[in-house]
Amino acid sequence: MDRGSEDDAPPDENCGCHAASTEDGEVEVTPACSLSGGVAEILAHGIWGLLNQEQERMTGPTMFGEQGDVVDPPSVSPISLMDTCAPSISTLPSCSYSSSRHTDFSSSSSSPLSLSPPLPPSVELSAVLTDTRLTLDVYRGGAAALPLLWESIPGQLKGLQYLRLGSEEKAGLDGALDVLSHLTKLRSLAIRGHCLHDSRGDPLPGLLTTLPASVSLLSHLVHLDLSFNQLSCLPSCLLSLSMLSSLLLCHNHLSALPSDISQLSSLTYLSLLGNELVSLPPGLGQLKALQTLDVSNNLLQELPDEIGSLEELVKLELSQNKLKQLPESMGSLLSLRELVIYSNDLRLIPLCLNKLPLLKIDVRDNPLGRPPTPPPLSPTPDEAETKLPELHIGFNQHSFCISSAGCHVFLPGGAELVFPPGCIVTATKLAWAEKRPQRKWVQLEEHEILLSRPLELRPHGVTFLKPVEVCVPYHRTKRKEVVVRTFDGQSWSTLPTELRRGSESHSSRPGGRPARLACCSVNHFSWFMAVSRPVKDSCAVTPAGGLLVSSADPGVKLHFPPDSTVETRTITLQVLQVSMSDVQALCGDPQARVSPLLCLSQTTSMHFLQPIKVQIPLPSGVTGHTVDMSCLHLLHGDPTAQTWTDITAQVSLYVTHLYAIFYITHFSWYWLWYTTQRCVSGAVRKIYQRLKQFKVQFLVLQRKTDPSQVLLQCLPSNKVESRMQSLTEQYDGPQPSDLCDLLEGEQFFAGFERGLEISTDRPDCVGGRLCFEFYSSLKNLKEVYICSAQGQKGPVRGQVSFYRGEIPSNLPEEVARKRKGLDSQWLTTLPLRLPALNSENTFIMEEVEYPPLNLGDPESGYLTEANLLSISLQIAQDWRVIGLNLGLSYQELERIQYKNRDNLGALVLDMLFHWARAQKNEAPGAVSRLVAAMIESGRRDLAEEIEDIVNIGKRKYTESLRRVGLEAESSSLGEKQQ
Repeated sequence: MDRGSEDDAPPDENCGCHAASTEDGEVEVTPACSLSGGVAEILAHGIWGLLNQEQERMTGPTMFGEQGDVVDPPSVSPISLMDTCAPSISTLPSCSYSSSRHTDFSSSSSSPLSLSPPLPPSVELSAVLTDTRLTLDVYRGGAAALPLLWESIPGQLKGLQYLRLGSEEKAGLDGALDVLSHLTKLRSLAIRGHCLHDSRGDPLPGLLTTLPASVSLLSHLVHLDLSFNQLSCLPSCLLSLSMLSSLLLCHNHLSALPSDISQLSSLTYLSLLGNELVSLPPGLGQLKALQTLDVSNNLLQELPDEIGSLEELVKLELSQNKLKQLPESMGSLLSLRELVIYSNDLRLIPLCLNKLPLLKIDVRDNPLGRPPTPPPLSPTPDEAETKLPELHIGFNQHSFCISSAGCHVFLPGGAELVFPPGCIVTATKLAWAEKRPQRKWVQLEEHEILLSRPLELRPHGVTFLKPVEVCVPYHRTKRKEVVVRTFDGQSWSTLPTELRRGSESHSSRPGGRPARLACCSVNHFSWFMAVSRPVKDSCAVTPAGGLLVSSADPGVKLHFPPDSTVETRTITLQVLQVSMSDVQALCGDPQARVSPLLCLSQTTSMHFLQPIKVQIPLPSGVTGHTVDMSCLHLLHGDPTAQTWTDITAQVSLYVTHLYAIFYITHFSWYWLWYTTQRCVSGAVRKIYQRLKQFKVQFLVLQRKTDPSQVLLQCLPSNKVESRMQSLTEQYDGPQPSDLCDLLEGEQFFAGFERGLEISTDRPDCVGGRLCFEFYSSLKNLKEVYICSAQGQKGPVRGQVSFYRGEIPSNLPEEVARKRKGLDSQWLTTLPLRLPALNSENTFIMEEVEYPPLNLGDPESGYLTEANLLSISLQIAQDWRVIGLNLGLSYQELERIQYKNRDNLGALVLDMLFHWARAQKNEAPGAVSRLVAAMIESGRRDLAEEIEDIVNIGKRKYTESLRRVGLEAESSSLGEKQQ
């Protein structure tokens, strides 16, 4: 969740300060290079403008009366001004300031006060001090200036209301703390670390460890920020600040809060983000005015029941703790609108939160619905002290031995096996193998994606006395759950899975990052593979009812009323997000909108005894105020029959401002559509099938050093370009195929046609056709050796065609002989050329040569090969538009670009000669066409150069005729023809 509710506006370009982004999300205001004269005046105006706007954001525009007098602040929380730790003065968005508020302190004395040291020599007093504000956190060591100012102008400092200090210098900070007790009119005080950065760009930590007792004299203090410091406990002096409404203690080392924190009765905003709190005191519930509480990034394992007494609480941040449950008293937080509890250990959302219909909950990264994890067994002294020996297996080593001492085994490709001591009694020989996935036994459930090749560990019957950890490397996936599946000989089942990085000393690639691992604990060996799926949220529903909230989309909720079931049943919820643009393109309705797809299942097929309330977000762009109910359709999907039925008229469906709510008694798939089309069910079935398909392209490439070695690969289209770049140095061939559609795990095959065949027998090759299965996260790659059919010696211009499905067994003899498939299965075809063989049965490798070319004719003049080369050197980036104007197709230009992608000169030359070679079969006038193309492309300079070359050639031709006495004869022949 984005904690920053407001985006900072850019600083004024004419201001004498500039903002620089820092690593912790703040913007540091640094002084201009020169602060002398008018520049210093501009800087002073800019800083005070920033302070004015900060004050308005912090306490509201009613903090000042008409004459600038301070009045009591309104009783509202400054939530809107604060990000994670509330903005510092240096994050302010504007540099405007009214000159009437500026006081020129340098003119109040005959000799101006010097601030150097500790501040830079160019910094004048007006750059840091105005009538009510003092900013000393934009210069390193600036806090040391406060004692100097107090000694020189104490009368002017007594009226300060806003003070900012950096805490990165210990000596200067201690002197500044001694002065604080004299500034009794302070309303806002910030003593923060991370205000400035060192030479490497790292933020400087704050060194504040406590506050002097005299701070309790600041009775008017409303806002206090002590973030990014070294506080280990809350300074007791703060408990006397009865008017304090905003307290920020982010990123300190607080491990506990005092029990009498209830004395801060005016507190409306409390941020304890990034500390070391393990519990909260019951007295926290006495802060009746508190509106925002942020205790995220701590070590909390439980919350006190008294937290339900915070009647005015609007936002509660509990993310990234160790909470296992929430107290039932939270049902009393009637003002609560936002609850952030992601990244905890919550397995159940309490039913009491059902009483808060306006509450928005973020429950990501919680094990909702999963059984409790048993505590790990404490290791014996021997186990704690013993480090497992490591065993690194080579690619050609497919077996290894394990003794009772245990071992950490590293397999090629990144997989790891951890055998604890005592898992076996005697030394045992084990084996491993990575299998090519085959659809006949790798069975994926709906919406699942295979992330790894199946890992087989043998012998299958071996059992272990202690669980063995099996870690399968997997490819990265987005916003999905990764689990390990195992095969017991009959079916695949899902194992509890933990994700981690592999050992630092073991990488799947030399010098690369450790592999991503999906790890599980098993007592036997079998097949294992990693798959991704939409996040599954589960819960056990008892006769008392329950609530299940999706961790993928907190707007999806299932409410189970009491007595909806007689016996406990396990409910599973998956939410599948759908691309709006894809739906609109497929259905042809630009106004179509869809909600996320809900996949609901349960452990029993019995219907519920009471209707279950389902809440789902309305489709994007549709609200309860604008919805046309006649266009809203609720679709029921049958995953077995792959059918969709419009059940809008059969259920109770109504909408709120943001959500659609309906009631059901049995579980299946549900999808909410908003469309003007009438026949919805049939269109949804086709669109759902298309949404499951991947846009893919096929590659057919030959190794440059051995054209008989052919690489065939099928990849999702977004991976093709990078793959082609990695293969260019070693392979050559046609550009990738056009886009095709394939499902995850779908079978297809490649047929070598027109005089080509595979030269070796392979188990995946049937009748000269090569079998494949498509998996979007795997390589889908095979390399084969080919030869010409029937032993012909000459060059072969063949092709490879790809067909959908399994290889048919009943092809007509003529089709089978040509290595073809059925036309209804055809996907795409790519050309493949095999060079001729010489007497030694080796390929005659053709050098890339451009044949001598002489464009034109004696009458109109010639362009020689040297002329074309000279012209190509001047074309540069205009090659594509010139090629199009010469009549080359987009496909031809794309192929030339793929072939010469790393050499612009060779690309231009290839384009020119490709066109020139085609002119041999064209009518006369090639030179004229080239001149016209240059003019159309905006290169008249090249057109004039070509014309000059041609004119020189024509003149030389005429002179040669004159020398041999043929000019007169040629002229007379022309007159006779006339």
